[in-house]
Amino acid sequence: MLLEILTPEKRIYSGDVYGVQLPGEEGLFEVLNMHAPMVSALAKGNVKVLKSAKGNSHKNFSINGGFVEVLHNKATVLVEGATELN
Repeated sequence: MLLEILTPEKRIYSGDVYGVQLPGEEGLFEVLNMHAPMVSALAKGNVKVLKSAKGNSHKNFSINGGFVEVLHNKATVLVEGATELN
């Protein structure tokens, strides 16, 4: 699945991933390969980019809220601000 994390200023992340965990308005949820099309609001929290199925390779970003669109095996995360966490 292709994942892009975008702010109004720049692209924070772009690449093929196993999945992504997102902080939804109603709680944490996960989008995996071949997920059904959807649009959802995101709350302030952490985005965890899962690079492999085992979960041992990942990146974390702190976001201030935004939206995610999933369509044609691509997840686009639009946020006002994001910071990569170690």
